Amino acid sequence: MADYHKMWESLGMDLDLHDQLCEVLPQAFGDVYLSQENRPEGMDYFNFVVSEIHGVRPAELIEHQKKGGKVFGTFCVYVPDEIVFAADAIATGLCGGSQFWVPGGEKVLPKNTCPLIKASVGARLDRTCPFFRIADMYVGETTCDGKKKAWEILAEDVPVHVMDLPQMKRAKDIKAWAEEIEDFKNVVEQFTGNEITVEKLAASIRLINDKRKALARLYDLRKNEKLPISGKDALLVSQIAFYDDPVRFTNMTNELCDELDKRVKDGVSVFPEGTKRIMLTGTPLSIPNWKLHNLVETSGGVVVCEEMCTGTRYFENLVDETKNTMEEQIMALSERYMHINCACFTPNTGRIDDILRLAKEYQVDGIIDVNLKFCGLYDTEGYHVEKAMKEAGIPVLGIETDYTDSDAQQLRTRISAFIEMLNN
Repeated sequence: MADYHKMWESLGMDLDLHDQLCEVLPQAFGDVYLSQENRPEGMDYFNFVVSEIHGVRPAELIEHQKKGGKVFGTFCVYVPDEIVFAADAIATGLCGGSQFWVPGGEKVLPKNTCPLIKASVGARLDRTCPFFRIADMYVGETTCDGKKKAWEILAEDVPVHVMDLPQMKRAKDIKAWAEEIEDFKNVVEQFTGNEITVEKLAASIRLINDKRKALARLYDLRKNEKLPISGKDALLVSQIAFYDDPVRFTNMTNELCDELDKRVKDGVSVFPEGTKRIMLTGTPLSIPNWKLHNLVETSGGVVVCEEMCTGTRYFENLVDETKNTMEEQIMALSERYMHINCACFTPNTGRIDDILRLAKEYQVDGIIDVNLKFCGLYDTEGYHVEKAMKEAGIPVLGIETDYTDSDAQQLRTRISAFIEMLNN
């Protein structure tokens, strides 16, 4: 990584503590990613993004601010990025995928809070994440009780706007979410001083749809019998989608897919024939959480799909681009985002339908249902997931974990046994 210490210092970051993180990340990335054989050349760009993850993109965001632009930090796939970009602002993901940040979050949160929330709050309070330091406003949502309380802590020194996500999916709930999007539009307009017109929103909808199409193209390539890319690499692309410039990301992902298309035609596979195909479902895997993919793909299996927010939930279903009025566009946004099947909804049979559909599309041999510790939503819903998979005759393994490596060997034993069972 280039030397960004002056930039980090200007952001008020804890340089000594942040240096500790910067020392650990390259080794971890090298062990998990650079040790792979026969990687696509197109992954070089994404390697670069990780190597400069707290440098290049933060510098671009700061330059945007110098020109009078605003930056919105978001935590969830329900926040409509289209609204932000339509106001000539930038939406970016925030830190939250490492054990490094958890102790900082535990200073103010109960220890039995999920690691994703603790890591996000810790990254902010310990001043070790440039994205948290740069964002002019955080945009939260009501997907879980832990998050709802976390917003109150984060709002002590940065403006926070919370979107009230309905907990059911009736017609009146879709209308209510459209009203929340309308309120968000008004907040963004007032905060940026920029009007969101029908034309600007239409362009922004196309912008984000193009990113979704690129990710869908990448995932479609993983449906092939001969896999042109590892699950780890596909996960990395999905994780970077939350941070990178959307136009550049779309272009680089499509370039990668062009290479993968050729690999498919040439019969190139990064895994031996007969490697068991695994789908992961459950809680999101925020960067740099690569633990489970690495365990699966070094234990005789390959991850071919993620039914997660860092997976299919992020890009499936496009926003209707044919609407010509603001009211119609906002309703189209609401309808698209309410198609995301998060465990916060009741009932949530749509998620079971998604998992069954994806299992068939990706020709999976088995499913690993992943739950971050203390996430009551996905932990409870795991009962329905495992029950439905067993009824469908699809082998399933339920796993609870966190960001530490203390359970890695135990998980490897269980995952290896699961894959061995699939081989018999």
